[in-house]
Amino acid sequence: MKQAKLLTQAEQKRVYAVIDAHRYSARNRAIFAFSFFAGLRACEIAGLNVGDVFDASGNPRDTVFLAAAQTKGDEAGTILVSNRLSKALTVYANTHPHHVGKPDAPLFFSAKRGGFSPQTIVNLFAKFYAAAGIKGASSHSGRRQFLTELADKGVNVRVIQALARHKDISTTQRYIDYNESKLRNAIELI
Repeated sequence: MKQAKLLTQAEQKRVYAVIDAHRYSARNRAIFAFSFFAGLRACEIAGLNVGDVFDASGNPRDTVFLAAAQTKGDEAGTILVSNRLSKALTVYANTHPHHVGKPDAPLFFSAKRGGFSPQTIVNLFAKFYAAAGIKGASSHSGRRQFLTELADKGVNVRVIQALARHKDISTTQRYIDYNESKLRNAIELI
């Protein structure tokens, strides 16, 4: 199976420009933020409820606990919320304040107010990547980018494995991209 494409900085800017040009940009930015800044899968993003992410006052939590039913492997998990993710969530909460006080409501909803299915999230990513002219990217690109960028910044692979919630470290290693430039930079460290 071919791996999801990693986005260049220019491609990321194009995607966000496309998102900002469409309706529900705060919602869509928050969806992308969960992928790129927390490494969530489409099924996990679709499974989020308001109370998972926001406290009773409408502030983003610093930790999101995923129940087993919300994850790919049917194992509960913990997601640490970075400052960048928190910022996107704050904008989303300010844009849609009616969510506060409804902890069991789906976090992300359609124009018809129904929650998103995992396939809807996958389709949303595909729509924005296509509109930005990016081929090979998928709903998994953000997760792969998240893990690769952590590795590029020198984060230990065991820490990355924990953040990815992978059982086997070899799975984590398959996500991390390398190329000739990275290999050349590595040998220059000696």
